[in-house]
Order: sequence, then C-alpha cells, then structure tokens
Amino acid sequence: MNERAQQGAQVRREVLGDAHVDRAAAKTTEFTRPFQEYITEAVWGAIWTRPGLDRRTRSCITLAVLTALGRSEEIAMHVRAAIGNGVTAEEIAEVLLHTGAYAGVPAANAAFAIGQRVLDELDAQEG
Repeated sequence: MNERAQQGAQVRREVLGDAHVDRAAAKTTEFTRPFQEYITEAVWGAIWTRPGLDRRTRSCITLAVLTALGRSEEIAMHVRAAIGNGVTAEEIAEVLLHTGAYAGVPAANAAFAIGQRVLDELDAQEG
C-alpha cells in the first residue's frame, strides 16, 4: 500500500469509524477490491487529506452534495461522520435546509428524515 493509500485508510477510519471500514473490508470481493482501493486512495487519501478545508467543512459539503444528488444510502453514514467531525445537529439542519433551497425540497426532505433518524439513534446510544 502506498503512502497516499495509507493516509486514506487512516482518515477513512477516523471519519467513518472502524466498524464501518471493517464492514466494508469484510464485504470486499475480488470484483469490488479495485473500487475499495480507489476510494481509499483517491477520495480519502487525495481529497480528505488536503489542507485547504477542515473536516467539518468537508462533511458539510459532502452532506450537501449527497442531498442534492439524492444519494440517500450515503447520507446516514455522513451524518454520523459530520457529528464525529464536530458539526452540530443544528449545523447539519442548516446544510440540509440550504441545500433544499438550491437542489430541491424533495431532496432536502429525504435528507432531513435520514438525518433525524441518525440523530435519534445517536441520542439513544448516549442515553
């Protein structure tokens, strides 16, 4: 594994958590291995490690883009990541509301529902 991939693996674990990364690794097949290697190196190693934006900002952008594209299967994971990166529930709501104004109310509505579900789960874990 090259240095960028090693950095990507570390950042991916820090942002998404060991449990998520371990689940993804356990499901990796010979068919999906090239894609897992690509996202670890290119997304987590080349993008998330850049100095131009902090992780809070990257999490906000990621939530906005996922919401705009309607990628609901990824939103829950990135709401958890955003909380872990120091984004508050109120800030997540503002990101989703702002995205709704530009990407459409149905996209924001779906993201709000997912965000609320994740926040409820996180509160239940703490309580």
